[in-house]
Amino acid sequence: MKELLVKRFHFPNDQDHIRVLTEEERNPNSIPTKKNIEESLKWLVKDCKPGDSLVFYFSGHGLRQPDLIEDERDGYDETICPTDFIQEGMIPDNYINSTIVWPLKVGVTLHAIVDACHSGTILDLIYVYDREKRLTAFPETCRKKWSDNSPPSKNPLRKSTSGGMAICLSACGDDQMAADTSAFRGKGINGVMTYLLAKIIRENLHITYGDLLEKMQEEIEQIKIRRCHRLLGRFFRQSIIQGPLLSSSQQFEVFSRKFTL
Repeated sequence: MKELLVKRFHFPNDQDHIRVLTEEERNPNSIPTKKNIEESLKWLVKDCKPGDSLVFYFSGHGLRQPDLIEDERDGYDETICPTDFIQEGMIPDNYINSTIVWPLKVGVTLHAIVDACHSGTILDLIYVYDREKRLTAFPETCRKKWSDNSPPSKNPLRKSTSGGMAICLSACGDDQMAADTSAFRGKGINGVMTYLLAKIIRENLHITYGDLLEKMQEEIEQIKIRRCHRLLGRFFRQSIIQGPLLSSSQQFEVFSRKFTL
């Protein structure tokens, strides 16, 4: 993902612009603990100004927990899991939303790319693109189909930005599991969503958000077909039932807007 940011989208390749947390780091400040992730989320949006392009990428475990403040339409909060989540707890969508969505000022754009189980509305954005509605209607009139993910009317909790735009690409819906596999490169484990996203963007320089979703889904369907072969089945840790999901703080025409970070 860092290579994609630097080579494809020309992000500066230095620690002032790209911060990486990974379990492989020896520096305790660069390990994805709850404290470090929360501090890095604040770092990401600090002093953001018009024209800034921000990216939050997470690949790891995601879970769900009961929604105790009744701001979720499905009754569950989505979470990401730091390395120390058993001791320190998970990071819920409400925290992520208030930390990196609320501060976005006019002219600031945030992209979140989240390759984790139950990650569909992990940023708690108020619009979710419904690919199924588009597929079951007339294409020319129903290419702009967004579902309302705002809090129930009885809950006034804020989920909007401060004028900026937030867009999230998630590996799967809130009720789905995200798969990883060694089938792509033969060694090492790759998140299906991460691998396909990077592959498709490299091969399609001017792809739209809508076409990116379609191509990712097509690739996943082909993986499912190939997985039926017994020799390939052993490469997968779990069956792939995921479908990429797009959410946003603003509605837009997904087949006209080009994907860019």
